[in-house]
Amino acid sequence: MKITRLETFGNEFVTFTRVTTEDGATGWGQLSTYNADITTEVFHRQVARHALGTDPAELEDTLRRIQEREHKFPGSYLRRAQAGLDTAIWDWRGKAAGLPVTSLLGGSPGRLRAYASSMKRDITPEDEAARFVKLRDAKGFTAFKWRVGAECGRDQDEWPGRTEAVVPVVARALGEGIDKLVDGNSCYSPRRAIEVGRILQDNGIAHFEEPCPYWEYDQTAEVRAALDIDVAGGEQDCEFSSWRLMIEHQAVDILQPDVMYLGGIARTLEVCRMGERAGLPVTPHSANLSLVTMCTMHLLRAIPNAGKYLEFSIEGPDYYPWQDGLFLGNPYAIDDGCATVPDAPGWGVEINPDFLARATYRSSEL
Repeated sequence: MKITRLETFGNEFVTFTRVTTEDGATGWGQLSTYNADITTEVFHRQVARHALGTDPAELEDTLRRIQEREHKFPGSYLRRAQAGLDTAIWDWRGKAAGLPVTSLLGGSPGRLRAYASSMKRDITPEDEAARFVKLRDAKGFTAFKWRVGAECGRDQDEWPGRTEAVVPVVARALGEGIDKLVDGNSCYSPRRAIEVGRILQDNGIAHFEEPCPYWEYDQTAEVRAALDIDVAGGEQDCEFSSWRLMIEHQAVDILQPDVMYLGGIARTLEVCRMGERAGLPVTPHSANLSLVTMCTMHLLRAIPNAGKYLEFSIEGPDYYPWQDGLFLGNPYAIDDGCATVPDAPGWGVEINPDFLARATYRSSEL
């Protein structure tokens, strides 16, 4: 069986992919979000031409060949483009077998505990606390994550004193019995990260994500060694060499690969295996409600070292206007704090025809 066509339907923010084989069967996937129009160009010029004519059953070898043929272009954009091929082929495989992707991976469909993940920094501690409490009571979330510092902030806060205020205000509002997580998004030097980490410890926060510039593994390792709470990271890392360094430096307690940033399910599984060998859990990054969250849900129901919960963005169209109306129905319904991996073949979602009709279309054919 050969791949005969690879198509893209997208815009600046998100692009879906469709793989077609010589028997007419299809599968849907997605490039990584953000600058998706640039990634689409990479997909057609540096991924599709190597994948056309290959057997989808040999996906893992095809991904390695793409890396070899495009060896002068390692890094984020190539991996983001490879994700479009990988995720479409996994959907194709699931539909061909009549099984959800999670079953192909050794898991099963069903419920998955989620943590409510805030993306906002331009929000007061009181407003953040209020919307968390509302979600806790309405949707049954038992875990929440919020932001501290400024993104890549060089020790600066979003505004002076916000971190010292938001940590206790939100923690007290959520109360006992709720898992509490915070994300530094590469803000801090080790010295300041340790100071903030001690504030977190004093307020019952158990998870400190990306405290230092994510590429400085020694800095993150220094923070981890000084604190009694879990330090997490890895969402930006897209090369296996980076993951090996992170693990060798004992930089984190929790690995956080992003399926789309890393290049798809096959490559993410390799990182999961690295984590399993090192005794580390995997709590992937999935910070919007495009296909990345559904792919992550299927993955978490299958891997043996899955973390405690799924990252589930609570931001709607006011924050991510581009994610509104991507799918038919509501594949991301939350009930009693849990999302549900569907039992339909493939990813179990249907892309909204209205989105496809508005999207910029391109095709590469054998």
